[in-house]
Amino acid sequence: MQDRVYMQEALVEASTAARLGEVPVGAVVVKGGEIIGRGHNLRETSNDPTTHAEMIAIRQAAAALGSWRLIDCTLYVTLEPCIMCMGAIILARIPRLVYGCRDPRVGAVGSIYDLSQDDRFNHRVAVTEGVLKQQCSDMLSSFFRQLRAEKKQQKQQAAADKENSEE
Repeated sequence: MQDRVYMQEALVEASTAARLGEVPVGAVVVKGGEIIGRGHNLRETSNDPTTHAEMIAIRQAAAALGSWRLIDCTLYVTLEPCIMCMGAIILARIPRLVYGCRDPRVGAVGSIYDLSQDDRFNHRVAVTEGVLKQQCSDMLSSFFRQLRAEKKQQKQQAAADKENSEE
């Protein structure tokens, strides 16, 4: 039940990202029942490829604790983390990851790779997949559907403008 509550908070962050025109991914870091880090995608806004929701939430949590070791924390994220974010999760020693839906393009927790259980690392991450999966997936699908519709409309407008200028 607690997983659903915190995933709902991650969805709130994802909604914030969507309102900014960012891919709607949100994350929260929880320790002892308290949210100590929040983040949502900011790559477009910041022009920084490392400002994924997970990275921002991890940075906030580390600052809140005054330590890079996020022992006894759980990270909740709406989308399966990528390689960069899984690297940060492992390096931060986060023991548990909960995510909503898979990312078949770049997911690093089972979709493309599974870094969470790789024996070559000195830290393993317990993973719970599929919490509020449909809501997480629907938010992403809706965002990309709207983005495609806007691009189609822009192409049509550009074609119409070109046709009008040739007359």
